[in-house]
Amino acid sequence: MNKETIDFIKQWLLKANEDLLVVDKLTEYEIIATSSVCFHCQQAVEKFLKAFLIANGIEIKKTHNIEYLLSECADFDKEFDDIDPKELSDFGVDMRYPGDMFVPDKEETLEYKKLAFEIKDFVESKIDKILK
Repeated sequence: MNKETIDFIKQWLLKANEDLLVVDKLTEYEIIATSSVCFHCQQAVEKFLKAFLIANGIEIKKTHNIEYLLSECADFDKEFDDIDPKELSDFGVDMRYPGDMFVPDKEETLEYKKLAFEIKDFVESKIDKILK
């Protein structure tokens, strides 16, 4: 793998981790913006999965669908099949606008935060092995 590709993967990981930094900050105290927290969880997971695909030589498609991305990742590593993303895809771009939407409560929000951090650890360990 060339340096340019490695740098590109690292940029995806940096952006994903920035989303998780926002999640951490928004959950330090009383959670008011639950949908914003879940949005950033979805965004982080999406970026981690896309970084994994890039590390495996796949040109990523423009999608926010976590289930689709997990399926693509499972083509390279069957352990991705064990990840249950719950309704994480629902917190993608469409949730950023008013209309017919689900607003998660504090408990659900913290579950999505936990899920996002678990996926972060899982994917980063997989990418570390690829880059070595």
